[in-house]
This record gives sequence, C-alpha cells and structure tokens, in this order.
Amino acid sequence: KLTWKTKDVEKCTVRGKNSDECYNYIKVLVPRNDETLFACGTNAFNPTCRNYKMSTLEQEGEEVVGQARCPFESRQSNVGLFAGGDFYSATMTDFLASDAVIYRSLGESSPVLRTVKYDSKWLREPHFLHAIEYGNYVYFFFSEIAVEYTTLGKVVFSRVARVCKNDNGGSPRVLERYWTSFLKARLNCSVPGDSFFYFDVLQSLTNVLQINHRPAVLGVFTTQANSITGSAVCAFYMDDIEKAFSGKFKEQRNSESAWTPVPEEQVPKPRPGSCAGEGSAAAYKSSTTFPDETLTFIKSYPLMDESVPSVNDRPYFTRTTSRFKLTQIAVDTSAGPYKNYTVVFLGSDNGHVLKILASTEGTNASFSTQLLEDIDVYNPNKCGVRGEDRRVLGLELDRDHHALFVAFSSCVIRVPLSRCADYTGTISSAATNLRNVSTHDAVTGLDKSLSQTANVMLLSTWLIEFELTFPKKYSEVICGVGR
Repeated sequence: KLTWKTKDVEKCTVRGKNSDECYNYIKVLVPRNDETLFACGTNAFNPTCRNYKMSTLEQEGEEVVGQARCPFESRQSNVGLFAGGDFYSATMTDFLASDAVIYRSLGESSPVLRTVKYDSKWLREPHFLHAIEYGNYVYFFFSEIAVEYTTLGKVVFSRVARVCKNDNGGSPRVLERYWTSFLKARLNCSVPGDSFFYFDVLQSLTNVLQINHRPAVLGVFTTQANSITGSAVCAFYMDDIEKAFSGKFKEQRNSESAWTPVPEEQVPKPRPGSCAGEGSAAAYKSSTTFPDETLTFIKSYPLMDESVPSVNDRPYFTRTTSRFKLTQIAVDTSAGPYKNYTVVFLGSDNGHVLKILASTEGTNASFSTQLLEDIDVYNPNKCGVRGEDRRVLGLELDRDHHALFVAFSSCVIRVPLSRCADYTGTISSAATNLRNVSTHDAVTGLDKSLSQTANVMLLSTWLIEFELTFPKKYSEVICGVGR
C-alpha cells in the first residue's frame, strides 16, 4: 500500500477552496519504463509528480513540478503517457483552468513543447480523454467547443489531434518552443440519412485494436447536453485518421464568413504538419529549419477540413431509448474458450454495464453486435459513501483472472467476465424445448421462454446460423464469451 498525502491543506483552504477539494487526488499513474512508475497528484491545488519503483513502491529521486503535467483539481480532465522517453500530457496549466495545453516534457534530448497559448483555433475549452502512441505520432482524443460551428451557440465536437514525436519546435522567428506538427480533425459518429443524427461528444476510447484486420479505435459518443439523450459506439480506422490529416485545411477568411477549405495552391511546401525527414519534409533534418511560411501557416490553420468517417459510416451500436448515457468502454478481442470472439463492455451513468458480442470479421467490412447482458453493477452497500453517484468512471479488463473492474466515484467493483451459473437452469429448460420442435418453432419458443434472459437475443440468431448444433456451441457462445 502506498499513501501520498498533501501537506498544503491549510494553504488550500485559505484560498477559499472546500476541504474536500484540498486532498491529493492522483490524476496521473503511468509506467515510465519497465521499472519505474510515474505518478502525479493535485496536491491541494499545487500539482506535483513523483517516480516510484514498481517492485517496492519506494520513491525515486526528488519530487517534480506537476504544472502542465497534472491538473490543479480533480474535476479537470487530463491524459498522459510516455513515448520514446518523453512525457506527453494534455491538461490545464493554471489555477483558473484558462490555459489548456498539449505538452511534452521530461525527455533527455527532446525540447519542451506546447500548444499555442490562448488560441481558440488550437484548443477551445477541451475535455481530454485519451492519448495513444502509434507509429511516428502521438494522438490525442478530446472534445471541445467547435470554432467552426457557432451559429447555434456553443456546440461540442469530438476531435483527434496528432503531433510528431520528432518535433523540435519552430524557428526563433515562428513557433519557437511550440508544436510545428499539431493538426486536429473532427471525429464523425453519426447515423446517416436524409438528416444526419450526430453523436458529437466523445466519452471514452480504446487503445488501437484490429477490426477487419485493420488497426482501429472504438469510442463511446453521446449527444449534446441539450439534445435528445442518446449514446453510440463508433470505430475509426487509423488509416482513415491519417487520410484526414493528409487532406485539405480549413479556414475562416474573416469573422463573418463561413469556414471553407484552403485552396491547395495556397498551401506552402513542405506541407504544414509534416514530420521532419518524412514525406514532403524529407529534405529537412529538423522542424527548426522549416521555412517561416510553413510555420506561419500551421500556426493559423491547424484544423482539417474533412472529418474522420466512422467504420461503415455508421455506429456499431446505438442506445437512444434510455434516459441514461453510456460513459465508458472496454473491449476483449480474444473472448471465449477459443479466443475467437470480441466482447465490448459499456459502462453507463446509471451504474449498469452492457455486455455486447461483436462480429468484427468479414470481407465486406461489416460489423454486427448483439446485446448479451445488461448488468446492474452498482452496489449501494459498498459505494454509497458520499451520496449515490452511479456514473461509471472507468472500466478495466483483467483477462488473466477473467474479471472486469468497474470504477465509481467512491468504490471499485469486480465483475466476472462470464456468469454461466446465472443461466444454467434457463439453458437446461431451453434444451428440453428444442428436442421436439422445428427450427422455426425452436427460435420462437426461445423468445418466449427465455425473454427474461438478456443472452436470448443472441441465441435465436445463433441457432439458425449454426443449424441447431446444441448444446456444445450454445454454451460456448452464451457462457464462454468473456472467459
């Protein structure tokens, strides 16, 4: 057990903060290398970081200033990861949360870099959610107030931004100590039709996984706060994200005009946002030698014109009939006894976890889902310490012990990945019904006799597809999924 208490509670309360806000909330906990754990806490509005040995949890070295690496208070969003020895963070840098930043620091040879300060074209009231190292880039996923869509007031869009890992900043004249490779694009999670229905607000995202044998990420999106309540799961291929970053830039010529694509002939060379030594910037060894024209352009136009389309141009799963929104996602891509199923777990703000069987294979890049269970995970006896906050704040898979850990504001609940014992009696009675009826009647009978079991929705489809091979494969799909 490791305890890290703040020593600045009195100073914090003198500033007018409630005592509950003056604890040391741990906001960063990431591996720095195979032996060291990097942790940062709010430390009574004085963010501080430490290094710990993983084997003994002993502190290594001195404390490090946490500003720009950790937020000042627990409610502020942040993400962080180490890539190539550098720490990449996204958070608020000041007490008033007025300066949002994507920041790189702690590297031995790389310079400290950040996004341009107080520039809404770069970041506008962002809510940071996830960061991924992939290829030559670090990607940041967040939601923010859309600068390009202001006709209806403040509208939230979801974004993906990227920076080059070999970015060294600009020249002494333009973008010195700032990113020269920062680009961002909208993530489009919507239901197509005559009038698109958008799920604009990103809530949670996975790391890179395989869909149709292609690298992709899955995310939970919800509708705008003042809209009809709805949630969706959308996936995005990594090469589609890269395609958006290779497309046209977006500009607004003046404060009264609409946002339009920047004409290609106005884009300088090397292409703004490129990594030094690659592509059109192959002749440049460092971003510090980029022409001023390229640096000035990227400072003014970091937003891409085209949004990133979701896989199949539609959500994989939607939930619009509930007044509760989905909040978190975790994916097991090797579920079942033969590790050949993909199961998606979705947390919600009413304390439930949905367990969904997903098919991510097929030559036509199709993706189908089937709801297996809707589990009420929240336990008021364990979690009702400070009122009843049923919102799921985190999901973490422990495949080795076949468990899903569900985080709430006041507790963590362990849930088995498969719960076959809950359905043993129901499955046995279903088997009896199957022996003396036709295939069609079997499916109909199952719908009636098993309607109380969430897994039945999977069974009726499965029976037709696998020609009533029962009971071995039945138990594999129903009980084995998630094992």
